[in-house]
Amino acid sequence: MAFFGLIGNDRDLAQQYSDRESASDKAARKRREGHHRNARAADQQGQEWEDAERSRQYRGGWRRSR
Repeated sequence: MAFFGLIGNDRDLAQQYSDRESASDKAARKRREGHHRNARAADQQGQEWEDAERSRQYRGGWRRSR
């Protein structure tokens, strides 16, 4: 009856792993960090598009050059 020896050790395991980050928390943190890294590139791409659009509007179109 080795199975009954496992019952009751949840407190010991909780104390043993209390200072560690859980796997689901770690995965969520990694996802958030990944989105944060992608946000910087998306912001830069949006700024480049905005600059190109502004210069196109000031020039008066795509085909017209000065």
